[in-house]
Amino acid sequence: MKTASVEQKIFDSEYQIEFNKNLIAACGLFCGSCGIYLASKENDTERLLHYAIVLNQSLEETYCEGCGSEKKSAHCLKNCIFIKCQLEKGVSLCCNCKEFFCDKLETFRQKMPHRVEIEQSQKLLLSTDWKNWLIFQNDRFRCINCNTINSAYHIWCRNCGNTPSCKFIEEHNETIETYLID
Repeated sequence: MKTASVEQKIFDSEYQIEFNKNLIAACGLFCGSCGIYLASKENDTERLLHYAIVLNQSLEETYCEGCGSEKKSAHCLKNCIFIKCQLEKGVSLCCNCKEFFCDKLETFRQKMPHRVEIEQSQKLLLSTDWKNWLIFQNDRFRCINCNTINSAYHIWCRNCGNTPSCKFIEEHNETIETYLID
């Protein structure tokens, strides 16, 4: 298998996975399944504009290359408490902090349903290497029918319409649908 530095992005055609450390958020979220990241990666200006309007920021401020990158969405830069926390504590991931799993993470997890698995995600990061973590996360958010990566809010696959769109939705469908309706 190929190796990569933190800055390098490697695409492994066997798994259809972009091995990119920037897709690992400090909190344990998988940026590869973020709607903003997906729209940025796919240069989907229409979807990015939708997010920009919802977040009350410019199109340029919405573009994102993942939480580990220099180019983050302005929304995340302004609102993510973990960016500041990781700098203050000198850790790259919350799971490397001596206070893991803290009240800040628990409060964050409870606010939105796509965050439900952040503790398990962090524990997986502690027990395996980052490439295996990315393989696992890609598997969680990949459509079993067409291999498209979907967000935690795509009930049906955004490419082929398969329902559920991915394993994550299969396991958390009721919670996600309730959130989307409210």
